[in-house]
Amino acid sequence: MFRFENTTYLYLLILLPILVGIFEWSNIIRRKRIREYGDPSLLEALMPDTSNLRFNLKFWLCFAALFFLIIVAARPQFGTKSETIKRQGIETVIALDISNSMLAEDVAPNRLEKSKKIISKMVDEMEDDKIGLIVFAGDAFIQLPITSDFISAKMFLESISPNLISRQGTDIKTALNLATRSFTQREDVGRAIIVITDGENHEGGAEEAAKAAAEKGMQVFVLGVGSAEGSPIPGNNANEYRKDKDGNVIVTQLNEQMCQEIAKAGNGAYIRVDNTNASQKLLKKELDKLAKADQETTVYSDFDEQFRIVAWLALITLILEMLVSLRKNPLFKNIKLFE
Repeated sequence: MFRFENTTYLYLLILLPILVGIFEWSNIIRRKRIREYGDPSLLEALMPDTSNLRFNLKFWLCFAALFFLIIVAARPQFGTKSETIKRQGIETVIALDISNSMLAEDVAPNRLEKSKKIISKMVDEMEDDKIGLIVFAGDAFIQLPITSDFISAKMFLESISPNLISRQGTDIKTALNLATRSFTQREDVGRAIIVITDGENHEGGAEEAAKAAAEKGMQVFVLGVGSAEGSPIPGNNANEYRKDKDGNVIVTQLNEQMCQEIAKAGNGAYIRVDNTNASQKLLKKELDKLAKADQETTVYSDFDEQFRIVAWLALITLILEMLVSLRKNPLFKNIKLFE
């Protein structure tokens, strides 16, 4: 495994394109001034020992040396010793509803953003577990395969929006079937499917899918987001709401009964999501009941410094720069390459 110990120094690489820009600008100014003195070809004949190539070569050698020195400062390292660590945890696949109805604002700031905050908090509290992420609306797909890389999980989470799926609707059945197939092959570990939705199931078959998951040893938990009173769905413009074909404002309500039935069929629990943090605590309590099994993770424990190789390259380029003269070598005066 390769890494840089002092990554802060890599920001100095930003200086390199700036130096190239300054060098090219100075060349333009230099050529302009030469043209002011007279015909460049005539002036070149008057200065036969001058070498433009050597001038450029000295700059690029300095450029390379600076690049190598920045890499040296960042301390490149290779991992030389891998170690397999056993940790106890569970596997969790989250199926997140991203249909347009999840943009309703009866839960602040809206249903979808509240759901993402719950997931983010859950990821922060995970240590030895594995997590996968599925998004669904009228269709479903895996946003993140099951992993213990929690940093990637949070990165993928930030990019989620209803625009990820063009086909609108709420197909919980397809999301559950996909979640069931997303776990690892291990059967000695607690496996949980967490469906986060407002319960507007447009396709049917969700209870049967939850029951099938339970028969395979998975527990289905459902987080119902929204209110029974309902809320209009914001449109594309400010102070505008989505309307049906008759011009009436669409009001989306939490289908709590549907959520409860899915959770019951999946041998799990239903949790209502409101503007408090109670749902997060209840979910954590439920997940803590699941059996934890050893999860194997490979880590690199020792790293060897590799800066010496790069330091030698920096030294060699600096020596070459000092050896290169700005004047032409008479031995190569008839060779165009060295002019």
